[in-house]
Amino acid sequence: MPVHQATLSFRTANAGLLEITAAVAQELVRSNLSCGVVTVFCQHTSCSLVIMENVDPSARRDLEAWLDRLVPANDPDFQHTLEGLDDMPSHIKMALTRTSETIPFSAGRLLLGTWQGLFLWEHRRAPHTRRVVVTVLGE
Repeated sequence: MPVHQATLSFRTANAGLLEITAAVAQELVRSNLSCGVVTVFCQHTSCSLVIMENVDPSARRDLEAWLDRLVPANDPDFQHTLEGLDDMPSHIKMALTRTSETIPFSAGRLLLGTWQGLFLWEHRRAPHTRRVVVTVLGE
């Protein structure tokens, strides 16, 4: 079964959700495969991936606010603060979410639902360059 793989880089401005659906779909087009699965893997421990509502931004804001309440950046019990007060919370947020997503495709198109988008979720407050490995497996 043919495999196509590429590493994509994304620059984040701060904490929040960055939609990467179009970039992954473009990599699928480059693969020249028509049916199979795309696996997207984030190579970092302080950001994650999530499939989420991509039309109404209030759904994403609510998700971000809920996770921020669950894992606050100023918890005095965190010992791992070498890179700042948001360092350990970003690792916990990554562990509670996902570092990879698998999306089926057919006819060369991602089979996401009507309201679904793929997002890189930056958990750090400072800008970062993030790498995501896209592996397309199919025929």
